[in-house]
Amino acid sequence: MTHEVIAIIGGTGALGTGLARRWSAAGYQVIIGSRTQEKAEEALKDLQAVLAERGQSNLQVQAMENLAAAQAAQIVVLTVPFAHHKSTLESIQPALDGKILIDVTVPLMPPKVGTVQLPPEGSAGAAAQQLLGESVQVVSAFQNVAAHHLQEGHGLDCDVLVSGNSKEAREKVVELVQAVGMRGFHAGPIANAAAAEALTSVIININRAHKCHAGIRISGLDDQG
Repeated sequence: MTHEVIAIIGGTGALGTGLARRWSAAGYQVIIGSRTQEKAEEALKDLQAVLAERGQSNLQVQAMENLAAAQAAQIVVLTVPFAHHKSTLESIQPALDGKILIDVTVPLMPPKVGTVQLPPEGSAGAAAQQLLGESVQVVSAFQNVAAHHLQEGHGLDCDVLVSGNSKEAREKVVELVQAVGMRGFHAGPIANAAAAEALTSVIININRAHKCHAGIRISGLDDQG
């Protein structure tokens, strides 16, 4: 089975490299993107050291500058801080036409990251869709997953809400969620991304109170899915 090539834009952080490790382990070719080729290669070197320790040194992971990474992939994942959301989207927009963009961005605004502060568009995902237009299928996902858990080798006790205007694009992202070891749930159109993005600030408060890395679980399904 041939998998799509996935580019992780702003993929040098814990969240991006965590997703890269898990998708590559599932058989996907992954590209770590960064604003500079040098920074992308540094992140790749660190990731390869971790993969080697875990006996996964043969996985397909590359390093590229952001625009080149987006051009080389069929699916593009955005994992940048909200402060760089708009500028990064504008820089890679020429490479996104006809593709799925998975927007993982949460509109956290330091220092009050524990307070919900959604943008005027309603959510980062909705802002991305508005900026990019209908030629790009924006899907919002992974906002409530701790990067800490993605970096670890064990399974993930966390569910993922998947929002986007295209049911087919959401279905592809649900498949990618399952590939990293979690359950993905169709959460409706991109306007509903506001719910998952807002939940992140709630989870930050839970993490502070309990000194943990909490996530969400969907109940009432009799453990199906």
